[in-house]
Amino acid sequence: MLWMLISYVGVAAGDPKYPVSAIPDDLKKNANIVVRKDEMTYTIVSKNHGSEHVHYVVTILNSAGQRKAKLSFFYDRLAKLSNLSAFAYDADGNIIRKVKNNEITDRSAFDGFSLYSDNRIKSIDLSQSVFPYTIEYEYDRDYNYLYDFGGSWILNEEKVSVQYASYQLIYPENLTPRYKLQNIEASPKREKLSNGMESLFWSFENVKPIELEPFGPNSHDIFPRILAAPSVFEYEGYAGDMSSWKAFGKWSLLLNKGRDELPQATKDKIKSLTADLPTTEEKVRVLYEYLQGKTRYVSIQLGIGGLQPFDAMTVDKNGYGDCKALSNYMVAMLKEVGIKGYYTTIQAGRENDETVIEDFPSDQSNHIIVAVPVKNDTIWLECTSQTNPFGYQSSFTSDRKALMITDDGGVLVNTTRYGTENNIQSRTAEVYLEANGNAKSTIRTSYTGLQYENDYLNFIVDRQYDDQKKWVRENTSIPAFDINNFSISSSKGRNPAAVVKLDLTLNRLASVSGKRLFLTPNLMNRSTYVPEKVEARKTKVVIKKGYVDRDTIRYHLPEGIYPEFVPAPFTITSRFGEYKASVVVDQGSLVYVRKIVMRKGEYPAESYSELIEFYRNINKADNIKLPFLNKT
Repeated sequence: MLWMLISYVGVAAGDPKYPVSAIPDDLKKNANIVVRKDEMTYTIVSKNHGSEHVHYVVTILNSAGQRKAKLSFFYDRLAKLSNLSAFAYDADGNIIRKVKNNEITDRSAFDGFSLYSDNRIKSIDLSQSVFPYTIEYEYDRDYNYLYDFGGSWILNEEKVSVQYASYQLIYPENLTPRYKLQNIEASPKREKLSNGMESLFWSFENVKPIELEPFGPNSHDIFPRILAAPSVFEYEGYAGDMSSWKAFGKWSLLLNKGRDELPQATKDKIKSLTADLPTTEEKVRVLYEYLQGKTRYVSIQLGIGGLQPFDAMTVDKNGYGDCKALSNYMVAMLKEVGIKGYYTTIQAGRENDETVIEDFPSDQSNHIIVAVPVKNDTIWLECTSQTNPFGYQSSFTSDRKALMITDDGGVLVNTTRYGTENNIQSRTAEVYLEANGNAKSTIRTSYTGLQYENDYLNFIVDRQYDDQKKWVRENTSIPAFDINNFSISSSKGRNPAAVVKLDLTLNRLASVSGKRLFLTPNLMNRSTYVPEKVEARKTKVVIKKGYVDRDTIRYHLPEGIYPEFVPAPFTITSRFGEYKASVVVDQGSLVYVRKIVMRKGEYPAESYSELIEFYRNINKADNIKLPFLNKT
């Protein structure tokens, strides 16, 4: 034990590793984190067996990079984790902590909504209070399947630089993997190894930080990355081929084969529900609403169960399932009434930063939905939600590619695109202004298309009174108000609408100074945001969602109070959209009308200064104050 202690101290004092002084200055500039080494080797052993070795060293320069010191390593019965070690070093490279086995937390990866899961997590916290410092970890993971080996992000976030990174694929000749490079050019070093295996090897040095620009492209269009995937593979006895989308879809067919049988009682039930309905859409709607009322979502993450659905019989009996099981159940019900529905894999997410890379067939999905083609259209069904409007995709799955599993295999298709004309917020208000600046108002706002999701309104429409009232308080953009009454209702359909009605007392809506009142006529849709300046912008300008906002606010003025002047109408036009606002006096009232149209699209980098000016002009118009004279 004494020798071991002396040896350990000797390493710390005499053999420093990764001193911060060895990092080039240009890698520390504009960085919170410097990756010193990112070495990953993936070995394809056979079509149902792979392994990886990871060695990762990162210097954390400041508190903004502290999260990198909190490590999590996932494993399960098909992916065994071994040889895990972790160290922390001070700025001079002296070791300050070596993690012992009893300091590694090992727990279930239970997420609160997974019913079945054998996923586990080993966690280590190497956080230090003095910056900069360096952490190092290394591990092996052995996979009893060959399906997805991830590839490598050279960079995957802002304010990170890389001193050295490498990615190696080792494989037998008959299992040559496929790869694709994004946002980087680097030919691999090819080598035949002594054991009959072959190797592809990439290395990168001194990769400087990338700074994302406002209104820029999705991250996958910017950060350098190597994608890798097998062609032939096997997962728990299910052999497949992902060299094409068609072939990959056939593997999904294999996983789902024979899992669409329903109990006779359910067959009779759904036939009776749809018997008198004249159109396909009406039948699909009734079955979808039956699904929503009968089932609930739970996650299943257990071996092949992470990819293969529970059979329809099980879902029918238990009343629950994950996205795979519920979608398969929906397809089975549609089949029973003679309607063809398609199990469809998709990369879901509100920001849609991860879209399908069309020329690289591989596992790029995290969710399952159902497609029902009808004449000149497709009905899309989100089967995991008990409240989602029929046929509404939402920003979670809309406007992207998905892999529809047909009888002939996989086919890439487009999901619903909600255009500018679909995404409308329309508001009318009657405001009764008092001489002291207070007011009473009734406000009606409708939200359609993707605006149905504004401030997560779509999750509130079916909630209880207290939740809705809290939403009103937090999302009504008026400085001071009391709620007298309110209601939130919705019209659910393929382009849903929510209506929020408010009866409010507005405290100090107008400011009073002597004989004058000052009022901002834009009641609750004032723009204050201006994009930050970017010198020498490099990336294109991207407007990710088009929409229309319309406001008509009528102010009923008390007797003896008159506007001192009425501004001329504002009209602001740009390539990004249009803005119009006007104020008119009408029989003792002042009527404010505002409309803004934003157009989804991609624009050249040099147009960014125009976007800044567009927002600046809107802010000026939205926040204008009108003086009123009290003649009483």
